[in-house]
Amino acid sequence: MRRALAAALLAVACAHTAARAADAYLFTYFIQNGEDGLHLAASTDGYHWDKLGNGRSYLTPTVGAARLMRDPCIVRGPDGIYHMVWTSGWKDQHIGYASSTDLLHWSAQRALPVMAHEPGTLNAWAPEIVYDAPRGEYLIFWSSTVPGRFAQTAGTSEDKYNHRIYATTTKDFVTFTPTRLFYDPGFSVIDATFVRANGQQHLLVKDETRHPPRKYLQVVAAPDPHGPFGKLSAPISPPGVWVEGPTAIQIGADTIVYYDAYIDKRYGALRSRDLVHWEDVSQQMHFPDEGTPQRMRHGTVIAVPEALLDRLRKAN
Repeated sequence: MRRALAAALLAVACAHTAARAADAYLFTYFIQNGEDGLHLAASTDGYHWDKLGNGRSYLTPTVGAARLMRDPCIVRGPDGIYHMVWTSGWKDQHIGYASSTDLLHWSAQRALPVMAHEPGTLNAWAPEIVYDAPRGEYLIFWSSTVPGRFAQTAGTSEDKYNHRIYATTTKDFVTFTPTRLFYDPGFSVIDATFVRANGQQHLLVKDETRHPPRKYLQVVAAPDPHGPFGKLSAPISPPGVWVEGPTAIQIGADTIVYYDAYIDKRYGALRSRDLVHWEDVSQQMHFPDEGTPQRMRHGTVIAVPEALLDRLRKAN
């Protein structure tokens, strides 16, 4: 009994230490069209965000014909290395990749040819990366349109696009599993992202249907990152507001979803405790450079040690 109690107390102490070690938040984002690369904002509460480095770029894009760095998504691996993927161009069949130990010094950038097996693929947009601890591997997923696929929803998005979510996995960023269809909800879908809330995993997605216009966010249960996925929720984003690029994190008892209201040229946020009932908390947020051409465009929010933010601020 004493041994079990000691083990339980140790587990609580370790959990408390882990929580204190990651008591700050980092937002990776781009500005304008993503020409100048990676931008960073920091927060200690998830509501007040301040740009780092006076708004400078922390990594200039070098891969892809268009040399863009849109939708930067970062995950920290168990070895402490940060891995980032991004959209390298509007019409690329690959995505960008680089890694760093401190977000200041980066590896050589690489183009990962994730859709090279489908020569007619129109795009590879908004890649995300998560670490799958039970499998000891990284899951990378993104949106692509392969002409001729999913005829039932052809013509529902702008131009020739008809997106689905595709994925690959890797343990070492040298070898990758064959790209596979990851998520098909029966409509044109983009900007998928995972959020772990209240001990359960969920997937956020955007319905990209234009005809008739939807452009809203939905939540689906994801007990395993490889599926099967549960039933889609009702739309959670504000009615009539076209949104994209959701990213989410649990802070205390609340799950906060940040989104880019791109038609309105502003950032917004939603808050929930059960992922069923949502409130718009956009007015409680402070994002850098709102209302200017330098405003934040979508990226990813992650929990980080406050010491990392201190190093980034001192490096400015």
